[in-house]
Amino acid sequence: MSEKTGNNPEENIATNTSGNIQYWVSQHATNTPDKAAIHFIQDAKSHTWTYAALDLAIEQQVLRFKQTYQLKQGDRIAWYGMNNPEMLVLLFAAARCGLILVPLNWRLALPEICFIVKDCAPRVVFFDKHFTENIPTLLTATPDCQGVSIEAKQHQQFTQTTKTAIADNSENIGAATPLMIVYTSGTGGHPKGAVLDQASFECNAKMSWHMHDMSADDHILSFLPMFHVGGFNIQMLPAIALGATTTLLEKFDPNEAVRQLNSGDITLTLTVPTILQTLLAHPDWHEEKLQHLRAMSIGSTDVPIALIKALHQINIPLLQVYGTTETSPLAIYQRQNNAFDSEGSIGQCGQYCEIRLVDRDGNDVPQGDNGEIWVRGHNILQHYWNNLEATNSSLVNGWFRSGDVARCDENGFYWFADRLKHVIISGGENIYAAELERVIRDFPGLQELVIVGAPDEKWGEVAVVVAVRDPADPRTDHELTEQILASFNNQLARFKHPKRVKFVDTLPRTALGKVQADKVKSLL
Repeated sequence: MSEKTGNNPEENIATNTSGNIQYWVSQHATNTPDKAAIHFIQDAKSHTWTYAALDLAIEQQVLRFKQTYQLKQGDRIAWYGMNNPEMLVLLFAAARCGLILVPLNWRLALPEICFIVKDCAPRVVFFDKHFTENIPTLLTATPDCQGVSIEAKQHQQFTQTTKTAIADNSENIGAATPLMIVYTSGTGGHPKGAVLDQASFECNAKMSWHMHDMSADDHILSFLPMFHVGGFNIQMLPAIALGATTTLLEKFDPNEAVRQLNSGDITLTLTVPTILQTLLAHPDWHEEKLQHLRAMSIGSTDVPIALIKALHQINIPLLQVYGTTETSPLAIYQRQNNAFDSEGSIGQCGQYCEIRLVDRDGNDVPQGDNGEIWVRGHNILQHYWNNLEATNSSLVNGWFRSGDVARCDENGFYWFADRLKHVIISGGENIYAAELERVIRDFPGLQELVIVGAPDEKWGEVAVVVAVRDPADPRTDHELTEQILASFNNQLARFKHPKRVKFVDTLPRTALGKVQADKVKSLL
């Protein structure tokens, strides 16, 4: 693991006095115009965007917004595509014009995406070649909306560009101006649109610099989907703010990801447990070629200790991060100087936000007790789009109620327990599924598993193990079930023990590898 060098990162945005994040790019286009901002890997080819080229593309896009599409402050635009620097162009141009960008999760079914488009009513949907056939259906969801292909000539070619032509456009745009609506799963079956302002992006960037000890010397590898706030905002946007370089994959490809990690250029990357497992098992994963890699960050779900140790054994800190769409997403994280000493923890409170752990009545819990994570700071959402009920439920006196449960130890490290809605209440006692899953995570004969609550006439709810079997295991379902249930003996209190086991072919997962517990319950 190489040591970190660099300057004070906050000096790099000293010229940004308006709170408008668009100037993150323009200042580097002036100071380091020929430096690579993005190496974009698409169809096995690399396309380099320098800071000067990125800034020019943003200026051109601003003029399209104003002159071609006649957009005004507060209008929404949507991005429907794979990872692409074009989304960054749209984001920074939107920041200059006061527009709101809505990234669409292409993993959703088309009716789900149509609901989002109808809810936020974008004026323009920008899309790439992968989703052309869905655009006619999408545009029927909202009136006065047009679809624009990023591959089209009228989008790519726009020669008139001048800084003075757009200078006055940012006069009334600043930190409190909404910049993005990111949709997240919601109650009632419909996603909720979290409205993030420009201040949340800057707050998140500063916490990322603190978390990663990031500087302009870093080189980021990014492959998580950019429709998730973590995919673009944990490392990539903070790196751009500093004038660092990012290698961006159009989508995750294990061969390309390992090739980039082995190249000797990458210093930081962000992953999730399922992808890290894939990388570690790759035949070209060579530990001796990773000495340049200062750290890996990981989030989205509970991280197995075995994965953490696999990185720590080769002296690469695996930095766990906790956050939500509504926190932009950074809220709690580990750093290089404490990751090895706090394996399994999600870290300490972020540098520019506050954390509370509270009980069901909104009172702070004693140290060491489980409580719901509440977050306050410039990183949290303004509100949910068109959803006053969800806003009033989630925001309490400036605090965001996360719906996640954790405890905090005497050293200020937080330990994730579970989603509040996944807490199993059995006979009046709280059972945290994640605590049970850790007992049998590596149980032989199981490929993957999750524990959920099921209705029970006597206890109200009981814990149930839902698992995918290893087809090579010779035991019968009955034998394996008996051994799984017996493994909890002397490990946890008897009332916490699962009462039965259900074997399934697959577990439903999100795009970031999270098991969808609500859908699992429908399998019981």
